[in-house]
Amino acid sequence: MGLEVDALIGRGLELARLSALVEAVPDRGGALVLRGEPGIGKSALLGHANSLALGKGFRALRATGVESEARLPFAGLHQLVHPLRRGIGALPEPQRDALRAAMGLVDQAAPDTFLIGLATLNLLADAAEVSPLLLIVEDAHWLDHASAEVVSFVARRLESEPILLLAAIRSGTASRLDDAGPAALEIGRLPDAAAAELLDAVAPDLAADARSRVLAESAGNPLALRELPGIAGSAERPMLARPLTERLERAFTARVDELPADTRTALLIAALDDSTSLAEILAAAGLAAAGVTVDALTPAVEARLIELGPGSLVFRHPLMRSAISQAADVPARHAAHRALADVLAEQPDRRAWHRAAATTGTDESTALELEQASDRAARRGGVDAAVAALEQSARLSENRDLRAERLLRAADLAVEAGRRDVVRRLLDEACTLELSPREQARATWIRSSFDDGLSGDNAGPVELAALTDSVAADGDIDLAMRILWGAGMRCFWTEPGPEARKQLVSVADGLPVDEHDPRFLAIPAYVAPIDRGTAVLAGLADVAGGDPQVARFLGSAALQVGAFDLSARFSAAALDGLRAQGRLGLLTRAQAVRAWSSVRLGDLTVGLSAAEEAGRLAQETNQPFMFGLARAVQAEIAALRGDYDQAKALAAEAEQVGRAAGARPVLATVQRARGLTALGEGRYDDAVADLLRMHDPADPSYQLALRCYALSELAEAAIRAGRTDALEQVVRELETFAPSTTSPALHIGLRYVQAILAPSDQAEALFKAALDATNWPLERGRLHLAFGEWLRRQRRAADSRPHLRAARETFDALGVIAWADRARTELRASGETSPRRTADARDQLTPHELSIAELAAEGLTNKEIGQRLYLSHRTVSTHLHRIFPKLGITSRADLPHALRPAG
Repeated sequence: MGLEVDALIGRGLELARLSALVEAVPDRGGALVLRGEPGIGKSALLGHANSLALGKGFRALRATGVESEARLPFAGLHQLVHPLRRGIGALPEPQRDALRAAMGLVDQAAPDTFLIGLATLNLLADAAEVSPLLLIVEDAHWLDHASAEVVSFVARRLESEPILLLAAIRSGTASRLDDAGPAALEIGRLPDAAAAELLDAVAPDLAADARSRVLAESAGNPLALRELPGIAGSAERPMLARPLTERLERAFTARVDELPADTRTALLIAALDDSTSLAEILAAAGLAAAGVTVDALTPAVEARLIELGPGSLVFRHPLMRSAISQAADVPARHAAHRALADVLAEQPDRRAWHRAAATTGTDESTALELEQASDRAARRGGVDAAVAALEQSARLSENRDLRAERLLRAADLAVEAGRRDVVRRLLDEACTLELSPREQARATWIRSSFDDGLSGDNAGPVELAALTDSVAADGDIDLAMRILWGAGMRCFWTEPGPEARKQLVSVADGLPVDEHDPRFLAIPAYVAPIDRGTAVLAGLADVAGGDPQVARFLGSAALQVGAFDLSARFSAAALDGLRAQGRLGLLTRAQAVRAWSSVRLGDLTVGLSAAEEAGRLAQETNQPFMFGLARAVQAEIAALRGDYDQAKALAAEAEQVGRAAGARPVLATVQRARGLTALGEGRYDDAVADLLRMHDPADPSYQLALRCYALSELAEAAIRAGRTDALEQVVRELETFAPSTTSPALHIGLRYVQAILAPSDQAEALFKAALDATNWPLERGRLHLAFGEWLRRQRRAADSRPHLRAARETFDALGVIAWADRARTELRASGETSPRRTADARDQLTPHELSIAELAAEGLTNKEIGQRLYLSHRTVSTHLHRIFPKLGITSRADLPHALRPAG
């Protein structure tokens, strides 16, 4: 009985699951992670799936994670897509260039990983149009980080593709694939009966006492059942006190010990190599021990340790590789690494790592090679690999200054990769070197440079202000601006207090920076949105936002000072460029700002699609607070549309994210959503309580700027609840801000309050003045509604109708269903019948479907839509086929009409 058949004994349920996935692929794709301990049979199950798929006309592509390859960027991706390399030329130019750069086919800087992910997805989708694809990733936990990111990106997007991804991951190890959310299949140990059947199949002549011992020590592990019988009678037994992995490694090393010396040398070289190239292994083995030829490997093949293919050497199990390298003594390992380094003279990155592994103590020439390898890795987009190379370079550095510089550079790169744990470790090591004041400043900044400002490692704004001053005095203005930008971010996510804000403004004013630098404009918007609001707004009118990152800065600054029309416009202008660059992390932030601003303007359609994408990408780019903000905006939209149950659920989800770390913008937006919900349900006291929390400095929902932009809701709730005392106290405070800022949102709110609180002889003039000064659709609708209600209470029914009619039409067009219904109720009370709102066909679509439908209505092709939304064109096609029946149409030409707001 062969290995494959033996290993599948007792795996009926697992085989059925894999068979069902393969059978389903023509209609839908997907991804499955097989998890289990070493030797449990993951590879055998993947082999079975491979046989099934090949029998049905699939094309199979494979990649295997190798522990030593984890420091080589895109090594795993190269394995997976190398057979499809001829198809790269057919990709859109940005994707084509991105994938070629990642695979090292051209010498240029690789763009963001997500653009490489989109290129890989489309390359695979194009190939799948010829025949379905099976992607197998063995030992996915050892994939290099860049490849793991790309594979995870692809795994999330396979539902509509004739592609099945199967990945094997060792239990107890983390993998980026875990974050992708594919289904998981836990491969457990065999039941007693199946274990006995397998043992009898592989070792039928085993003596009874040895059989019992092997069954006990193997604990249902198929690999152990196959390997332990070979040493069942040796002095190594019994071994039950040792972990199963160690027992297996002992079994392998016992087999190795019996091999000839040349064979052991060649096996050690192969175990330490990060390639399966037979020529490379033999060349290095020949340097380590003269006269080694391919014949030396025959005993290892016969011992079932390795398999030889056309030009390749593969260990039958990863534990064999690790057992051989661990069993070798240090001098032998060093000699093997030196031999590999000599053979790899034309591959500088791999050579550097082998030289480092062969080095004891310090060695500046090797450290320099690793530093250069780090630069190349970073250029190709392998940030984690670059960090690892710099860290090792630092440890080999002979000079203290070089060691400190390399550790600090590695930590800075680790920030880019989002690796807080690595940053902490590197900086802790750097701080043992008695850093200079400049180095200490840099270390403090790096430790604080996660710009949410919520990590316990972060320096406070006051400390960062002093640090900015120090760095600027030393002449490093760029670093000073980076530090100040981080401090500004902290003033958005947290509340440092007025003194800290004042100190940061003072430092910003003292920097010799071009006043048109977008950071110089955005920092005061974050730090002092009220005091510097007028200056920021004036600056926004003067600064061009052609560069997408500049436009994003400007959009963010505009939001802080309540210029939501500018905020939405700048953020929208940033989107195409950020998409083209593959900067999904920044795209997430731009879409979140656009969503937040669009809702305040009443553009719920844009707000909904922007918030949906921001939330989806926030999860993909590991930005939990942006995810919470997107969910809170979705809660606001649900409340405005009258879907109060959904609004409550979304608000609770957002609050859970925001409360965990006190992310104030998230919590403030949650309170506005809850206030809108309570208003819609007629719970006016609850609405007041919800909205007042935004104005309490002791409450985690307090956010200096955002609280100023929910005044109209508080005013309406307070008046209906009879709580004008609480409202007047807030208004008095906000009125003191008015002379300092021309913030449109603040002044719109104050004009609204002044009108609805005014005595009867002044109210009409104030309502008219407010309407004349307000051009944001939602706020104009709110004013028309409030003015119409006031006129009707004054028994001026005829005068009230035009305003109530305008409010109804505005809210109908915006999709603000709850307020449109209020306007209809008021119109009926004024004596005018009002037609029921025609349901929008677009209300039948999910936010994601709505995004696709709107782009298709603009005339974009499926491929163009896919590039915009980071989907394959087949996935776009599948969505459109679901969208058409929902809208009651049969072609793309009908989309513009179907998506038009109902009257």
